[in-house]
Amino acid sequence: MKPTVFIHTNDKQMLGAQVSRYSLRKRSANPDSFDLKFIEVKDFPCMAEREGQLYLRDGDKRPWLNNDLQSFTPLRFAPPQLMDYTGRAVVMDPDIFAIGDILELLQRDMHGAAIMCRPKSGRKGRKGAYASSVMLLDCAKLTHWQFERDFAQMFVPAKRDYMDWVSLKLEDAATIGVLESEWNDFDNLTENTKLLHNTKRKTQPWKTGLKIDYRPADTFQLFPPRHWIRRGRRALFGDYKFAGTYDAHPDPKQEAFFFNLVREAMEDGEITESQLRDEMAQGHLRPDALQLIDRAA
Repeated sequence: MKPTVFIHTNDKQMLGAQVSRYSLRKRSANPDSFDLKFIEVKDFPCMAEREGQLYLRDGDKRPWLNNDLQSFTPLRFAPPQLMDYTGRAVVMDPDIFAIGDILELLQRDMHGAAIMCRPKSGRKGRKGAYASSVMLLDCAKLTHWQFERDFAQMFVPAKRDYMDWVSLKLEDAATIGVLESEWNDFDNLTENTKLLHNTKRKTQPWKTGLKIDYRPADTFQLFPPRHWIRRGRRALFGDYKFAGTYDAHPDPKQEAFFFNLVREAMEDGEITESQLRDEMAQGHLRPDALQLIDRAA
């Protein structure tokens, strides 16, 4: 079985996934040496069956929503099973785009580790959390990852907290190797960046101006008061009403980088104007996207 890159996604982030897939092939010196596959929420009945049920997230109970922007995140743990627990895999979010050659990562010496990834940034990183949004996996060493069972354990009565799971706090720390930040560069584009991750949902460049369609993953605190306001708004109006709109990315270079990638993908026949117009109609792509693509030419 070839080494495989898995991009996990859902309908709301399919455009990002398609652009990501294009960038991984385009930036590789030998794209035929690895497979590239999507893992989609819609293909996992165990997720649909849990719609609206309460699950444990950072010590709080929340309803599982399959149409949330990031409902795909548990699928980070499906690749070893999909690979029959053999070979190498990289799994990554759909809002990550290649500048370097992913083969460098797939062929990397893991020094005996089962997982390689970067630590999270800020407070979560200081508390030992890892960023599972890009992981290099030795699938033979991850036979304890059984997706349907592990996903079910998040739900009441819960044995597994979502945040502990996605932060890799349930793994033996000795089995985790550390990647350089450029292999998962959080909204940071430099000459060293290998994989650019537009990780801040509110500033994803292709969504600027659209209505927010995700539920903030906040932990409730007495201060600052925004935590009270968020909970009050949700209780009165639901998850998304009055949640505001997506902001422009603070780095114009990253917006230009994304739309230049889309332009290249269209020129190579990987993405069509019809697809983009369909994404706009669904509210997944900003309405001025075609003008920005023209400007990138």
